[in-house]
Amino acid sequence: MNLSLLKIWKLCNEFKWFSCRNKLQKIKLVILDVDGVLTDGGLYIDSNGNLQKKFNVKDGLGMKLLQHYGIELAFISGGSSGATNIRAKQLNIKYCLTGVKNKLQAVSILQKKLNITPSETAFLGDDLNDLVIKKLVSILVVPSDGCKSIIDKADLILSKTGGNGAVREFSERLLHRKKNFQEIYRIGWFDKND
Repeated sequence: MNLSLLKIWKLCNEFKWFSCRNKLQKIKLVILDVDGVLTDGGLYIDSNGNLQKKFNVKDGLGMKLLQHYGIELAFISGGSSGATNIRAKQLNIKYCLTGVKNKLQAVSILQKKLNITPSETAFLGDDLNDLVIKKLVSILVVPSDGCKSIIDKADLILSKTGGNGAVREFSERLLHRKKNFQEIYRIGWFDKND
């Protein structure tokens, strides 16, 4: 992409963020896909066949900031539980849905359980199996390296890639207008950043 097209794309993307500002203020639940959003999508397999995933500590702080402002978080993944459940426990994420075949159904059940409407829900996903959730959320957000089909249908596109600060970027943009958020920027964060 040449420099002028990149500038145009960035301006268009900023306009999208601006036009979603009222929707962003209503968000009470943020649901995060795991592979390709919380991780870079790579699967690390050791010589014993054990699967490992790499999570980003900056994303961890982004999730803690969301929790600090009373926003509920959930992980959802079609993959196995292992590292995902451990990461959820480290971050005090109460809702860690793994091995999910039907994400649409799982999100609907979670929203009913929490008494949260689609207009109060944002979802971060990166691939075709995440696209089905669009009809149950107010805002579908995609890391910059998401597949083309979901990027084309996303409400918002992040500048960061999955597993490399995408969740942190979304967290900061979501909280930008929250009371006292700028104070955290000024004086810092006093808790762990996991």
